[in-house]
Amino acid sequence: MTSNTGHCKIVDCTIRDGGLVNNWDFSVEFVQDLYRWLNEAGVDYMEIGYKNSPKLLKGADSAGPWRFLDDKFLREVIPQKGETKLSALCDVGRVDENDILPREESLLDLIRVACYIQDVDKALRLVELFRQRGYETTLNIMALSNVMENQLIEAFKAIADSPVDIVYIVDSYGSLLPDDVSYLVDQFQKYLPNKRLGAHMHNNLQLAFANTLLAAGKGVELLDASVYGMGRAAGNCPTELLVAKLKNPKYEVRPVLQMIEKHMIPLREKEEWGYIIPYMITGLLDEHPRSAMALRNSPDKDKAVDFYDRLTTPETVRS
Repeated sequence: MTSNTGHCKIVDCTIRDGGLVNNWDFSVEFVQDLYRWLNEAGVDYMEIGYKNSPKLLKGADSAGPWRFLDDKFLREVIPQKGETKLSALCDVGRVDENDILPREESLLDLIRVACYIQDVDKALRLVELFRQRGYETTLNIMALSNVMENQLIEAFKAIADSPVDIVYIVDSYGSLLPDDVSYLVDQFQKYLPNKRLGAHMHNNLQLAFANTLLAAGKGVELLDASVYGMGRAAGNCPTELLVAKLKNPKYEVRPVLQMIEKHMIPLREKEEWGYIIPYMITGLLDEHPRSAMALRNSPDKDKAVDFYDRLTTPETVRS
């Protein structure tokens, strides 16, 4: 399965997606160490946070700086850029386009635009703007497992005519099986033959790594991952597994293990992510993990049977 992966590039999302676990409360040392070791590991991109606007989101005061990246702050954190490119993600409706400097004035190389299917047109307008400012761009359509095929085909028409560089297959709920991923890659390749593709998988069913490798083997180029799988709820495909298993001599797993030993193991003692039964249940039911996240923050966090019953009982009975 890993024989046809020389074309692949890894996008490490530890700070951006992992920040959903700890409200982006990463120290500068943590981020600097991660950047240094990802460079040594040969990882292609590091997503260093969100480029959303604090004016457009609640709770901005309590979030760490990686939630609303400031270019001046970024230069202080990364005074010397390495080979690993820097990426940021923004959400439709949560970004002020005036906060995005021209690329030559920013440390960022890649800006990724995330949206739900109904907002693809708005996302593509942002993509066009960011492309004009010199950035590489991706479009990440979230919650693909909940999108009707006719909606997706309609969106493909607009995407095909857009300037976006890379289009992502996103398993937001961690509910896709390998056959689903294979089918989606085929559809994206059929309707978007001139676009490069990316994959972002969650681990609710313990399939993030397998699904990412499957996508890679079918020609998907950008592969999202995070160190020790750190990401919202069940987490992501682990960076260390991709670095170890993709057939590319530039990748080296030892530096990622250094990051895990120094920072991730202690962090895992304080914060929770990964394959945990309530997240498995929402993955099985193809639902957003927010209900499972709420359960894990309650005194009943391990009452999986009751949780399953609540989610599978018809609304009339549930109320």
